[in-house]
Amino acid sequence: MSSVTSPASVLISEVGPRDGLQSVSRTMPTDAKRRWISALHAAGLREIEVCSFVPARLLPQMADAAEVVAHALTLPGLTVMALVPNLRGAEAALAAGVHKLTIPVSASAAHSLANVRKTREEMVGEVARIVALRNERAPQVKIEAGISTAFGCTLQGLVPEDEVIRLAEQLVAAGVDETGLSDTTGHANPAQVQRLFRRLGTAVGDHAGAAHLHNTRGLGLANCLAAFEVGVSTFDASLGGLGGCPYAPGASGNVVTEDLVFMFEAMGVKTGVDLDKLIAAREPLKAGLPGEPLYGMTPDAGVPKGFAQGAVHG
Repeated sequence: MSSVTSPASVLISEVGPRDGLQSVSRTMPTDAKRRWISALHAAGLREIEVCSFVPARLLPQMADAAEVVAHALTLPGLTVMALVPNLRGAEAALAAGVHKLTIPVSASAAHSLANVRKTREEMVGEVARIVALRNERAPQVKIEAGISTAFGCTLQGLVPEDEVIRLAEQLVAAGVDETGLSDTTGHANPAQVQRLFRRLGTAVGDHAGAAHLHNTRGLGLANCLAAFEVGVSTFDASLGGLGGCPYAPGASGNVVTEDLVFMFEAMGVKTGVDLDKLIAAREPLKAGLPGEPLYGMTPDAGVPKGFAQGAVHG
């Protein structure tokens, strides 16, 4: 076990309205998105990635990004986050008034070219330009660079850990506030997660960011627990496990928010999220995307009899 103390509370960052919705072929109506995001907020989620600012011709699911942000900004205490792949997207997101930008930067050279049509080195340069824009126009906005395919890649295979850490150091040098690690294609295992997050903390200190883990091979929760045990305190998750990666065939999507909240609350780790209201937030999602497959063990099994949030259940 690591000598790092596990946090007493964690931040669950909901990514379903972005990562989830852009991974399905249908487009959720804007009003339905508003209702869903409001339900997520009502459940106690206080950081939500509500959209991505990309050309509508590439991702018609995100054509209403500015409208969705405008609604999210009305919800009290919510950090409104948007993904931007480039400077143009960052300009649009800052103009919309987001609180935080997330920028995907691939550790895998092959995935970088497939996903954003830029080399890793070109993406570090793009991140530096986005940081400069932020500093000029909205210095209060936070920037997180998520290192995708940090644990492996379906296109390339193994991704050397030294390259992941070197990329993290380059991103911090470029001026990002945080850099997290993403298991984009579901390759990670708990030992690898602990090793790489320890190395990340040693390399960039307080700039180490979120764990974005997928459940592609059934290890999503195990990997989250592994990251928690070495001090990670922010976890990305998607309601109903909605989402995935177009370059990860067979992917069942992200870690399920409901299961992740249940795990932490059962351990006595505070999430600030009301589990019953979180499960109820599946209804506006179902209404907005009828028939879309949703995942999650906790919503199906229900909350155990006698379960009290925040209490340690042994």
